[in-house]
Amino acid sequence: MNENHDRLCSSPEWAQFLQSDILPALTERIGLGARMLEVGPGPGAATDWLRDKVDRLVALEYEPVAAGKLRERFAGTNVQIVHGDATAMTFADNSFDSAGSFTMLHHVPTKPLQNMLFAEVLRVLRPGGVFVGSDSLPSDQLHHFHDDDVYNPIEPGTFYTRLETLGFSDIELRAGERLSWIAYKPQS
Repeated sequence: MNENHDRLCSSPEWAQFLQSDILPALTERIGLGARMLEVGPGPGAATDWLRDKVDRLVALEYEPVAAGKLRERFAGTNVQIVHGDATAMTFADNSFDSAGSFTMLHHVPTKPLQNMLFAEVLRVLRPGGVFVGSDSLPSDQLHHFHDDDVYNPIEPGTFYTRLETLGFSDIELRAGERLSWIAYKPQS
């Protein structure tokens, strides 16, 4: 992550925006269940909010330094920090009631790797489990903001088909100022 991006995502203003605008709107009509997986928590802005909504939150972070900082920060809470790759998760099938990803998918460098991540999320969700998330929409401004950083935004026009092809159902997408989604693992 470049310095400008890291500064924004670690700011109290960004955390407040996620916790007051993004997360409540995404989760107001769904149940997260008792056990949730957060994919790519970064500095933990969403983690702070999510941990009060579930009994157990597992946050899977790819960057070792970020995982270490989160592990220290959330020690002794209901949050477990795991350092690992979301395209090859070590969790058992049907392990989580819900999974979420908040403003990180554009850091997954290729579309095939994004699809592997989605397939892994589907695998670790229990039947009827929900995958919820949000990300930025493609723009020149964000492309320049991510200078010297991975920037591979999700194309909203193909996202529904990608999730459906992998096996998600009851998919709801919104593309306004940002992309948000709710998608379920089928019951059977």
